[in-house]
Amino acid sequence: MTLPHVHIIGTGLLGTSLGLALRRAEYPVTLSDQSPTAVRLAADMGAGTAAEPSTADIVVVATPPDVAARTIVAALDTWPEATVTDVASVKTAVLAEARALAGDPVLARYIGCHPMAGRERSGAIAARDDLFLARPWVVCSDEDTPADRLAAVVALAEATGAAVVHLDPEFHDSAVARVSHAPQVLASLMAGRLKDMPADGVALAGQGLRDVTRIAASDPGLWTQILAGNAAEVRTVLADVRADLDALIDALDLAPGALATIAGLFAAGNEGHDRIPGKHGQAPARYSSVTVFIDDAPGTLARLFADVGELDVNVEDIRIDHATGIKLGSVDISVIPSAQVTLTEGLAARGWWVPEAAIDTEGRE
Repeated sequence: MTLPHVHIIGTGLLGTSLGLALRRAEYPVTLSDQSPTAVRLAADMGAGTAAEPSTADIVVVATPPDVAARTIVAALDTWPEATVTDVASVKTAVLAEARALAGDPVLARYIGCHPMAGRERSGAIAARDDLFLARPWVVCSDEDTPADRLAAVVALAEATGAAVVHLDPEFHDSAVARVSHAPQVLASLMAGRLKDMPADGVALAGQGLRDVTRIAASDPGLWTQILAGNAAEVRTVLADVRADLDALIDALDLAPGALATIAGLFAAGNEGHDRIPGKHGQAPARYSSVTVFIDDAPGTLARLFADVGELDVNVEDIRIDHATGIKLGSVDISVIPSAQVTLTEGLAARGWWVPEAAIDTEGRE
């Protein structure tokens, strides 16, 4: 079967990563970008050929959200037989602007998409051919979407290793406001509290702060565009968060009943956390954690994982925290509860520093 020719407009992180993934799947790919340097870099990295073809089967618009609609309409005009899709993180505003510019008959060839993937870094140089692997890829279609065009877009998404999810644009925008856009805002606001903090205080930072602020390194310009495109939905979420913050701030006066309010807010957080999909997108699972302290030296992690493998224990998740000022780190290894004792005692017997093993031994004594 001959694979469709894909033309990608925009060679930033997503466009270049898509090109790399599709070339790995042997799709013919061409690339274009307003920046000659950007498109040349993407081509040099192997994402496709820098060219604007006379014909294309699928055109993917991977431009910033604020110009996505205009670029979609221009692509529909330039390639009158092609299916046009995009990777913008907002869908309702893009669709509305494109409809105003082109009208519904032209938009019959447009299918909105949003791969739920990204990195804190931007640009082609940060691109990876596995960026979409096992990540949700939202496809927005309806009963009027031509079946053959929809199938081609779904096949493209699946060729990257993504898991296709079909949603309508309004539900998509409401959902991403909660699972992506508002979390980005909150991470950035929290990181902003560190801007003028004395260095000695920031040095106390642990893994909790790193987890909360990890995505705060994202591109301010891009996120300004994303929030502008999904402003109403994000505003709704942030207003609800503000109400909870106000309740917590008031409760910190510690008047009668305040502790119940504080506990209730944390309990609600527990409930929400437990709804986040677990490994492989399955229902959330409860894991036990085994902490191992290790030297910050080459080969240490490799030896640790080799010993875990010899104990025939499967690692469900892992987190590494680095000590401040000394070459020491801690590795939290998440396993199913029934494997916790095996892993704890097995690693301790192999000479690893496992605090839980010492506690268990003392308890038995």
